[in-house]
Amino acid sequence: MRIRDRRADDEPEINLVPLIDVILVLIIFFVVTATFDARSVLKLELPRATGEPSGDASQALVVLVNAEGRYFVGDREVLRDDLESLKTTIAEVAGDDRDRTVMLRADARTPYQAVVTVYDALGQLGFRKIMSATAPPPGAAARPAAAPAGASR
Repeated sequence: MRIRDRRADDEPEINLVPLIDVILVLIIFFVVTATFDARSVLKLELPRATGEPSGDASQALVVLVNAEGRYFVGDREVLRDDLESLKTTIAEVAGDDRDRTVMLRADARTPYQAVVTVYDALGQLGFRKIMSATAPPPGAAARPAAAPAGASR
């Protein structure tokens, strides 16, 4: 009787399950450790204004409008450019706090209608404290501070 060697019939195979597991772990690692900064992604050229900066804007709700007229509320992008979508996103991000200050940062090349749409949405939602971000005029940092009243030179 002849005994057959079964090892010769086994064909080598590559098991892909551990490879897929490693790739999924790497993807999760990169997604979790990636930093998303809206200021680095959105390049805004703010309009210029002469005037003194207003008070503390650190707790303000930020609404960005880029040069193409796309809206960003906080760190969320409004997917459609209609008024209702903008109002829905602002309401979700702001919650029930209508006394919160809103900082509107619009690019200088933004279509005026996009800025009016933001003001309209904020007004319909009941926001009354709205600031518009502007860039200082060129050379403003180089100007000397004004002397106090009554000081002699």
